[in-house]
Amino acid sequence: MPHTPKGPEGDQPDENEEPVIRDKRRIDPETGKVRHPEGGSEAESSGPDLAHEELVDVGPSDTDADELGNFLSDEDLDLLSGQSTAEQLAAERLADLQRVTAEYANYRKRTEANREIERERAVGETVKGLLPVLDDLDRAEKHGDLEEGSAFTTIAAKLRTSVERLGLKPFGAVGDPFDPQIHEAIFQQPSPDVETDTVADVVETGYVVGSTLVRVAKVVVSVPQH
Repeated sequence: MPHTPKGPEGDQPDENEEPVIRDKRRIDPETGKVRHPEGGSEAESSGPDLAHEELVDVGPSDTDADELGNFLSDEDLDLLSGQSTAEQLAAERLADLQRVTAEYANYRKRTEANREIERERAVGETVKGLLPVLDDLDRAEKHGDLEEGSAFTTIAAKLRTSVERLGLKPFGAVGDPFDPQIHEAIFQQPSPDVETDTVADVVETGYVVGSTLVRVAKVVVSVPQH
């Protein structure tokens, strides 16, 4: 027969006997207090080492505080110190975002405007070589050399259409108010029919590309009689 283990007293173990669990934790999980052995005092249970425990400051050092300050703004520090509320900090952040958004929008507008000005200047420099040809076409038209349906007239129309597509526009017409910014007066004649300086004749047409002046118009100006 197999050997049956016996208990401490030599008896067979009780199969229905439940295991005994001893909780040896020093801290009571329910109360959070230090447990003391029966018959012992708090000093005895804690032992000589625990009786002479010292409190150690494990908080951040001055160096850690300085490094933390580098990552926090003045507003964040005020919030942590209680000098400002979360609503105030949120309003300041919204104002900062709105200011940055407006600055970026203005920067983009300036950049696009400068880009357009540079494009206009480039087109103006390109078409300047065609201005003498356009002047010849204007003179030929004044003298009646551009007959309707002729090959010369067709070529002139195509050339004018091409430069207009590039943004080149003529200006200067009889009756326009004289503007020294865009007109060059090559001759002045008194006239009783005008009250202000007025363009009486256009000797050479002026041209612009967008807001860029390519060439001023040379004109004869009628001035009021005194």
